[in-house]
Amino acid sequence: MAVEAPAPTPVPGTPLRTLLPQILPALVVGVGAGLLFLGISALAEQLQHVLWSTLPDALGVGRYSALWVISVLTATGIAVGLVVWKVYGHAGPDPAASGLGGPPLAAGVVPGLLLASTLSLAGGVSLGPENPTIAAAVALAYWLGRMVARPGRPAPPGALWVGLATAGTFGALFGTPVAAALVLSETLATKPGAPRPGGAGGMGGSLWDRLFAPLVAAGAGALTTQLASHPGFAMGLPPLDSPGFGDLLAALVVATLAAFFGLLACAVFPTLHRALGRLRHPMLVLPLGGLVLGLLGVLGGHLTLFKGLAETRELVASSTSYGWGELLGLAVVKSAALLVAAAAGFRGGRVFPMVFIGAAFGLAAQAVVPAIHPAVAVSSAVLGVLLATTRQGWVSLFVAAVVAASPAILALLCLASLPAWLAVTGRPLLELDEDGHALH
Repeated sequence: MAVEAPAPTPVPGTPLRTLLPQILPALVVGVGAGLLFLGISALAEQLQHVLWSTLPDALGVGRYSALWVISVLTATGIAVGLVVWKVYGHAGPDPAASGLGGPPLAAGVVPGLLLASTLSLAGGVSLGPENPTIAAAVALAYWLGRMVARPGRPAPPGALWVGLATAGTFGALFGTPVAAALVLSETLATKPGAPRPGGAGGMGGSLWDRLFAPLVAAGAGALTTQLASHPGFAMGLPPLDSPGFGDLLAALVVATLAAFFGLLACAVFPTLHRALGRLRHPMLVLPLGGLVLGLLGVLGGHLTLFKGLAETRELVASSTSYGWGELLGLAVVKSAALLVAAAAGFRGGRVFPMVFIGAAFGLAAQAVVPAIHPAVAVSSAVLGVLLATTRQGWVSLFVAAVVAASPAILALLCLASLPAWLAVTGRPLLELDEDGHALH
């Protein structure tokens, strides 16, 4: 799930003359990305309430009874299959081969993509909103950039609009521009052909010159969501005030074990994708995928449904009522649900469900060794799972840190990421190429 957002390409000129004209487009794109995320989230939540509260109550059926869970998820598969089959653009490319960001889609594809994502979110599919929201924001911003270009006036480069939309959506998703800064910093450092200070087409300035406009967009997107809601990844874990050597050892071990657990999912993913792909037609693959997700939902219970953030908070709050085997079972079932959803073609992201998987794995480790601090166990496991499946070091560290909401744990996580990275580097991640082979 590598981030492929093109870095903003600066136009020639002095840094000040280059940066000032980018402020207004960055604000517009950032606010637009925030509103897009809020709109899709609100619509999905309303539909989720109807499907999982209003209808079962009216019918006298248990909200999370086996019959209702299987019925709703199978129906969700049918609905998403119809969108992928019939709606213009087929809801975008195969999500198994699509990471965060990437080249802009045609604007006409966006309605189908967002509809499929909204149905998946509301229906209980184990995927998050991040990939479709970023793809939609990028497509719309790129389209807007081309529309506002005037004859005889040099238009801002297309990569600028893509970078602004990616940053604005990251800011909206996480409620802070820090995530966008980390992601784009990694992109600028690793993406072949990314503009360099003083290089051809570069502005000859620092990294902050190149991050200026994206950070404006990310800040605008984050502020938009903060004003309308209260986004956050904090899971209510007890804070870690004074980490010691025992905490460091626990973080190193848990993060590495969680990384290997994530690698198991990465190893299974290509085979599962090929198996479901043999059915070819979306009206076969997606309903079957929905049925399997329903069965997994019955097996794992309601905590293993949906994108996973609210369920992670509920799991953390009630973790003492579970044994280590039950917690590990929740991690396995949620992993299986994520793999089936992604392989079958449901539209959605994988970062949010991975938070639940990491939390369940970490709580299982803490149940085995009660001396491990819960914040250390959960954040280290989230770090390891995300490193294995996304290979995005900064994003993994950021999400793991905000899950714990304890500044003192950041040093432990930085050190714990090192052995986990050695375990995952060069191995397949949870994304395929166009031929269905795992990316490394």
